Amino acid sequence: MFNAEEIASRDFSTELHFQTSRSSGPGGQNVNKLETRVTLRFNPSNSEVLSEEEKERLVSKWSNKLTNEGDFLISSEKHRSQLKNKEDAISLFLKEVKKAFTDPKPRKKSKPSKAAIKKRLDGKKKLAEKKAMRKPPKF
Repeated sequence: MFNAEEIASRDFSTELHFQTSRSSGPGGQNVNKLETRVTLRFNPSNSEVLSEEEKERLVSKWSNKLTNEGDFLISSEKHRSQLKNKEDAISLFLKEVKKAFTDPKPRKKSKPSKAAIKKRLDGKKKLAEKKAMRKPPKF
């Protein structure tokens, strides 16, 4: 139905908004002076890159990750550089988009192997014998 790779390869650059702030990550004195944390903001409802069905899918999949305004936020502060954090935030965003459009694998029904069944029954039998030995003999 949806092709996750194709959707993630679209150009979202015009719809991604970036905000910078001071990071708490590594950097020593750098942390106190520069705004290296990057927060990516994307609103799937207002997207022009996505079709209506794709928007609905993203909103339903990300329902617990969206803000009250309907924005999806991703922050990155791994690196000391604002540019690297921006690239990291974009790659995290694209991973989340792929994940949202990837259908889960159907569950295959399975049953225990014959050896596992035999082992379980032997264990039950052994335990039953042990408990039977605790009882006083009948005359």
